[in-house]
Amino acid sequence: MEITVQWIRTSWTKESRGGEAASRRNAAPVGFALPPAGTGTCAHVVRMHERDGFTPHATWEDRGKVDVQFREAGGRLRVFPRVQPLFALPPRPRRPPAVRLGPGQWVRWQLNYRFSSALGIRGWSYWLDTFNIAYGPVEVDAFLSTPTVIVDEQGPLR
Repeated sequence: MEITVQWIRTSWTKESRGGEAASRRNAAPVGFALPPAGTGTCAHVVRMHERDGFTPHATWEDRGKVDVQFREAGGRLRVFPRVQPLFALPPRPRRPPAVRLGPGQWVRWQLNYRFSSALGIRGWSYWLDTFNIAYGPVEVDAFLSTPTVIVDEQGPLR
């Protein structure tokens, strides 16, 4: 069965933690229309960063670069994002269970991170990873609608 993957990474620094910059960051989309497709082993990858006003930059990349475990069994797809790297905050001692999707269903799973630069010289940086994953064929605007399952695994970043 077909698996459609969209991975959105939004990144920022302390400059976008409050005020107008944070409003722009929080207004960044969590789903995009799918462009004309790559192959079934590709993921639609979208990057947005504060340095260019959170303008989306999209590419197709090999699905193996997306840090999510997929396993098909019994007509369902098990989806579980890996948490990387280990040196990031917030700690995640207890994670939600994997999601099992039936044909025609999709999940939006969000994880956030805070990182310090080498030796703490440049301050903190932040990521928000959003994984939109569908099991079975989807329309190009599928990820603009309401997901079957939402997993919000965002923790406090201080």
